[in-house]
Amino acid sequence: MAISGILGKKVGMTQLFDSKGEVRPVTVLQVGPCVVTQMKSATKDGYVAVQIGLIEFVKESKLTKAMKGHLGKHDLPPVKFVKEVDLVVEEGQEATKVGDKVLVDMFDGEKFVDVVGTSKGRGFAGVVRRHHFAGGPAAHGHMFQVQGSIGASSFPSRVFKGQRMSGHMGHDSVTVRNLRVLGVDKEENLLVVEGAVPGPKDGYLVISKAKKPPRERRGFSGETAAVNPLKASKRLAKGK
Repeated sequence: MAISGILGKKVGMTQLFDSKGEVRPVTVLQVGPCVVTQMKSATKDGYVAVQIGLIEFVKESKLTKAMKGHLGKHDLPPVKFVKEVDLVVEEGQEATKVGDKVLVDMFDGEKFVDVVGTSKGRGFAGVVRRHHFAGGPAAHGHMFQVQGSIGASSFPSRVFKGQRMSGHMGHDSVTVRNLRVLGVDKEENLLVVEGAVPGPKDGYLVISKAKKPPRERRGFSGETAAVNPLKASKRLAKGK
C-alpha cells in the first residue's frame, strides 16, 4: 500500500519562464521528510489510514507528555506537525510500517497535486471586505460600509441561517486542487507548483496526489492529433 500524501511548509512565491517565454507564477514548497508515526487499521480503528509527522528541529521540551509517549513507543524523532493521510493499494508496493520515511520522490511522474492549508487570519471584517458587498453611497452623510437591512420583518421574524454578515474572516482550512507540478528537487526536498497555495510563509501544508486530475483534451497535449469526426466518417465510408 502506498501513502497518498505528505506534509510540508510554504517557502514562498516566485516566477518562472516557460519555453514560449511566458511567465508562470509558482509556489515553492518544502516537502518532507516525514516519518510514519502510527498505522490505522479497519479492525482496531474502523478505517484504514496512516499518521505521518513532519521531521524538523523541535525541542522535546516543546512537546506534550502525551506526544512524547506516543513517539517514544517506536523511538521516533520529535515531530510537531502530525496529520493522517490515506493509503492507496498499488501493486508491487511494500507494506507500510511505523518508522518508514516519506519523501518528495513520491511525486515523480505526477502532473497535478492537491494542497490543503490554513488561510491567513484577517480578524473581524465587515461585509464589504468579507463578502465583497458594494456598500452604500460614498457621499457626505452616508455610512458607506454598513450592511443595512437584512430583510427579516414580520415574516419570518428571524435571521436566516447562513446570512452574509460581518464576522471572523480567514483562518479556515482551504483546499486547492489540481496544481500543476513544474519541478521536483529530491536533494533539497522541494516541490514547485504553478499557482498559489493558502496560508502565509512557513505555513504548514498537506500535499497529496490529485484525486480528480483534469483530463487532457485531444490534440492539446501534443501526444495525439485532434480528429475531425466528419472527415473520419467520410474516409471510413470510402474504405480508406
